[in-house]
Amino acid sequence: AGQRRGRDRGGRTVTVWGALAGGAVGAVVLASGLRVAQELGWTRMDLPLLLGTAVTENRSRASAIGYALHVANGIVFALVYAAVFEAVGEAGAVLGLALGAVHAAFVGGGLVNVLLPAVHPRMGTPWSDAEETPLLEPPGFMLRNYGPGTAAVTFVLHLAYGAIVGAFA
Repeated sequence: AGQRRGRDRGGRTVTVWGALAGGAVGAVVLASGLRVAQELGWTRMDLPLLLGTAVTENRSRASAIGYALHVANGIVFALVYAAVFEAVGEAGAVLGLALGAVHAAFVGGGLVNVLLPAVHPRMGTPWSDAEETPLLEPPGFMLRNYGPGTAAVTFVLHLAYGAIVGAFA
């Protein structure tokens, strides 16, 4: 009973369980897409490493932990998407795509480039001292420190994440 929510315009039921499943799948697609983009030279950003090095400085362990953290974050963000779907009474790939655009702006515009360096114990900051040796450089404005294509790649992959969550919900 708790999984059934409002109805979308097509008469289908919007479900939290669907959104959660979409969040897990979407997070895997997003992280894997970033990995492919990294291999193609479009970005230097390694999201699982960024997340995992907040927990450990062992790079191989950090990647595995970071991948799990990213999937968990994808599930948590799917709850936010589900709340929006519930509020508007519909879900779908198009609405999810729109939410993915907002999500990407939030992540690329402020969360990663401002908040992450301030709280990440192994990431440099604009005010890092020459005596410090951070494991990671800060992302910089619009994620530019990880390559000029990073913002575009991240934006497109968040659109895909949103569309997947919306379609599953």
